[in-house]
Amino acid sequence: MRIGVLSDVHANAVALDAVLADMPPVDRIVNAGDVVGYNPWPGACVETVRERTAVSVIGNHDLKVATETNFSQNRMAQAGIRHAIEELSAEQREWIASLSDSRRCCADRVKVVHGHPDHPNHYTYPEEFGPHLLDDEDVLVMGHTHVQHAEQYDEGIVLNPGSVGQPRDRDPRAAYAIVDLDALSVETRRVEYDVDAVVDAIEAAGLPERTGARLRRGE
Repeated sequence: MRIGVLSDVHANAVALDAVLADMPPVDRIVNAGDVVGYNPWPGACVETVRERTAVSVIGNHDLKVATETNFSQNRMAQAGIRHAIEELSAEQREWIASLSDSRRCCADRVKVVHGHPDHPNHYTYPEEFGPHLLDDEDVLVMGHTHVQHAEQYDEGIVLNPGSVGQPRDRDPRAAYAIVDLDALSVETRRVEYDVDAVVDAIEAAGLPERTGARLRRGE
């Protein structure tokens, strides 16, 4: 069984389309949260993720939209949340609100969370990876940091597929991963997409200029 792994789409429909076009045949797709936030197309991304993924969990930006709250310090995040609340239909927001912060699939062999298996909002960077994060699953999928990384241990795989819509590891290409459960292996992948088109759409939507500038730098 092969699984496509997405995270942190952040309303970037151009990057999401590029990832799905690049993805080889898989048996199912899982999403580690934050479909919305920052970028201009929350509705389109929600619809695509709903249609294409077998498992999704809620991210911190998703939760802010579902509860109509906002970030107190980050202007870019605030603007993205306001934009998503304005753009999403009631049904789309209800779908986001229905998501849990942890899901298992594939006969419980894969566990999907957003930040950390014990703390949903904790940023778990590669230097914190280790077999201690695994419970009884073969593969732990996390997102939140927007930093692509995978480690394989005797106990299983710990994976962050990176961010589809707003990479922060100095590589502006959209990120995702493929897990082969039969071989118990992981392949991290990157995809070029039309960043300029997204930057133009950010400006047209009245979102902060820095949201587009950081896409160019992958930060």
